[in-house]
Amino acid sequence: MGLVTAVESYSDSQVEMSKLAKAIAHPARIAILQLLTVNDCTCNEIVQQLPLAQSTVSQHLKELKKVNLIDGLEIPPRTIYVLNHEVYAKLQSVLNKFFNIS
Repeated sequence: MGLVTAVESYSDSQVEMSKLAKAIAHPARIAILQLLTVNDCTCNEIVQQLPLAQSTVSQHLKELKKVNLIDGLEIPPRTIYVLNHEVYAKLQSVLNKFFNIS
């Protein structure tokens, strides 16, 4: 038997959960998700709601997009960020299952 990388030794659902958990493991990202559950927003609108610089908000948006929790709709000259309800629901389900393990 050959060596297995760390990620390969875990189930797909464990790996998926860890990626989603990492994406929401910052209070700014949780705040962004909370904003997007109410309204679609531009980066500038998010900056106006949070005590963060535009470049910092952009980095957090990038991390949320990486795991598809949010989508960016290009409407020049701006991008409108929207919650990906399907992935958000999957995150809720994965976390509920995890915390209900007996």
